Amino acid sequence: MKKFTHLDERGRAKMVDVTEKEVSLREATARGVVLMRPETFQRILAGGMEKGDVLGVARVAGIMGAKRTAELIPMCHPLNIAGVEITFHPIEEEHKIEIEAHIKLRGQTGVEMEALVAVATTALTIYDMCKAVDREMVISDIHLVEKKGGKSGHFVWGGGDEGSGNRRK
Repeated sequence: MKKFTHLDERGRAKMVDVTEKEVSLREATARGVVLMRPETFQRILAGGMEKGDVLGVARVAGIMGAKRTAELIPMCHPLNIAGVEITFHPIEEEHKIEIEAHIKLRGQTGVEMEALVAVATTALTIYDMCKAVDREMVISDIHLVEKKGGKSGHFVWGGGDEGSGNRRK
């Protein structure tokens, strides 16, 4: 079993020292879903929410969330993110919007947390902008889909709920 890198030899929390790590291209992709009532889904796509362009504002919020991850997650390193892409995949049959965040940089540590925070911030912004008409929205399935770069290699989420479905390339 791997040891936790954020704990010292006495079990106390610490920030991992990355000074000796090589600078390399690091990428991460995360996804999540916002489920909603059919009317809410249609209003978002039609641009009919009183607060404005829900997906446009949520995209900007996700980008901002990625850039501020180190301020929210105690052991994350502040990173000079090179690129953030937030995309939406509306699934009409299920009245849900899938969110995907892809983050890139050249650095000494990965961007998995930034991708996850970007998805969460995007989803929360959708909720905030639509809560007046649908307080029953559900934010779910936020997870890392893929990670490239660094010593630990290439990770691809294998799906499934059992937790053992991930694989490394």
